Amino acid sequence: MSRKRKAISVVDNTFATPYFQKPLLLGADIVIHSTTKYINGHSDLIGGAVILNDDDLYEKIKLVQKSVGAVPSPFDSWLTLRGVKTLAIRMKQHEENAMKVARFLQKQPNAIEVYFPGLDDHPGHEIAKKQMTGFGGVVSFKIKGGIREANTFFGKLKVFQLADSLGGVESLANYSALMTHEAFPEELRKKIGVTENLIRLSIGIEHIDDLLADLGNALS
Repeated sequence: MSRKRKAISVVDNTFATPYFQKPLLLGADIVIHSTTKYINGHSDLIGGAVILNDDDLYEKIKLVQKSVGAVPSPFDSWLTLRGVKTLAIRMKQHEENAMKVARFLQKQPNAIEVYFPGLDDHPGHEIAKKQMTGFGGVVSFKIKGGIREANTFFGKLKVFQLADSLGGVESLANYSALMTHEAFPEELRKKIGVTENLIRLSIGIEHIDDLLADLGNALS
């Protein structure tokens, strides 16, 4: 007996936020956000959101939420609403700083590859430009060398703080191979590009001169 199944598309829009991209308007069925990140923007809560425009899907997911009890506390909800009020102005500054950081890193001899969709040579630049109104605030790059050079870099940072998270007003640096992706088998990490010299930066809203000076000193 044959069955027809409709594929349901789910988009994690955490990095872009609704300010820069609206997946439901692009045809997605479900959009999810880690509200811990940009939506809140102050690195002081843990939360998530599921966004839908289909009543049937809404009822099914709402039943799971009600049964499992995955609901935020009243105070965390208040903190999230507080953060949303400044989302637009924060995202503008995140992106402005991120673009300047990405271009700065392209000129550094110890940064051998830079990944940011706002750069013309990024493989996803054209599609990002087509469906987004901005490119976000996360920049990744590969430092020349390996774990020793990465550790030296992290040890010299003063403004950027070493952390797993992203999307807060403060700038953060992440060593993905030993932090967010440590549990992945080494071969899988290599396959998806998480090498021992990959560094992810969540660009905050500090003064750009301070961020560039900090990175320049750490990379020297």
